[in-house]
Amino acid sequence: MTEPLRVLLADDQTLVRTGFRLILRADGIDVVAEATNGAEAVEAVRRTRPDVILMDVRMPEMDGLEATRRILTGPPDKPRVIILTTFDLDRYVYAALSAGASGFLLKDVTPEQLTAAVRTVRTGDALLAPAITRRLVQRFTRRGSDTASLHRNLASLTPRELEVLGLLARGLSNAELATRLHLAEATVKTHVARILAKLGLRDRVQAVIVAYETGLVSVGADEAAQQSTEQTRT
Repeated sequence: MTEPLRVLLADDQTLVRTGFRLILRADGIDVVAEATNGAEAVEAVRRTRPDVILMDVRMPEMDGLEATRRILTGPPDKPRVIILTTFDLDRYVYAALSAGASGFLLKDVTPEQLTAAVRTVRTGDALLAPAITRRLVQRFTRRGSDTASLHRNLASLTPRELEVLGLLARGLSNAELATRLHLAEATVKTHVARILAKLGLRDRVQAVIVAYETGLVSVGADEAAQQSTEQTRT
């Protein structure tokens, strides 16, 4: 990718936008527009066609969650959305991830973390580690919250792809999946890509959510498996 990375900042706090703008531009990232609420963000996306949006959750008139939903149900060449929040594991973050956001950042993020995050999601990778997404899913699917649920039919997946999806949902990286399944890492990447394509998902974050919301992986049964995974890593 040789073209400059184009970013839209959506936050109702002027100081936040100013600080982020200075950090991004200092790293060669182009801030093409700013918005103070979700409605402005939706309109700015139509005008400027950014690659990545840094989207605050709590904004007047239209919040970041609704703006994310509208933007990501738009044209095929949708931007990547990173949710900004001051609260770790905020319930709105889970809803935004379900709506298609590629990850979230706390507002006290370092300059290095901010620029790295924007560049990461621009390439199509998810910003949020599957293990963190798992905690979000555990916390909020238990409560039957009114978040935007991702309903997918897993019948299109092969037995091996179902196995890969289940392990991915437990937080395993591609390298760990390859070791567990005795496969080459390139083969694992191919399986993950096919899973995303068949289910119409944008990234691994949504794949984790789908695995829980369809019942492929259950919260209670997964806790023991996750402990085993973490012990293996140590």
